[in-house]
Amino acid sequence: MRMRFASALLAALSGLAGSAAIADTPSSTVIAPVLGQLVGFTLPDGFAIQKEDADATRYFRPALLKGENSDNWTQMISITGVKDTDKDPTKNAQFIAANISSSIQKLCPDTFSVKPFGPTKIDGQDAFVAVTSCGKIEPDKHSETALTVAIKAREAVYTIQWAERAPANAENLTIDESKWKARLKQMVPFRICPVVAGEKAPYPSCVK
Repeated sequence: MRMRFASALLAALSGLAGSAAIADTPSSTVIAPVLGQLVGFTLPDGFAIQKEDADATRYFRPALLKGENSDNWTQMISITGVKDTDKDPTKNAQFIAANISSSIQKLCPDTFSVKPFGPTKIDGQDAFVAVTSCGKIEPDKHSETALTVAIKAREAVYTIQWAERAPANAENLTIDESKWKARLKQMVPFRICPVVAGEKAPYPSCVK
């Protein structure tokens, strides 16, 4: 099965606009150099970081529940990034989040729902949080819900996303707000930090 939400998310970010080492510290703080900045969050217990897919303009790296793989997973936490080529100030984090939601809606126009959690700031950068859900995705016939933190930074657009798959459910399209807010708390603090010349993992300047 393809990572449909992740593919739609990257496509949405690319429409708005080398390989990096990643640090997973003992405290489960994950920090990655992504397109010119350090991006970090707290990785909950039970997840294992997978191989990245990155080039000069795009970045994607998932973490899956231990024992699962990219062909058969139930939960995935990912970092994505796309170089901000046009630097349009009107395309703020809320605009980016709306564009992502629109791209995901195309996967399931009849069973789509969204729950905005609203705007925030991450290390001074504009961010917006929302949960999107597809009750049934064809042809895989599963449901998929994702908490997305969209971040508009100076040089790139980033997302940190927690997605979950379950059996298809075209009847109950209600998003469990308390469940996803609890998961959001598990991933804080989020970090956007400058790259410090010569600094290597675990990137102590960003951990502070």
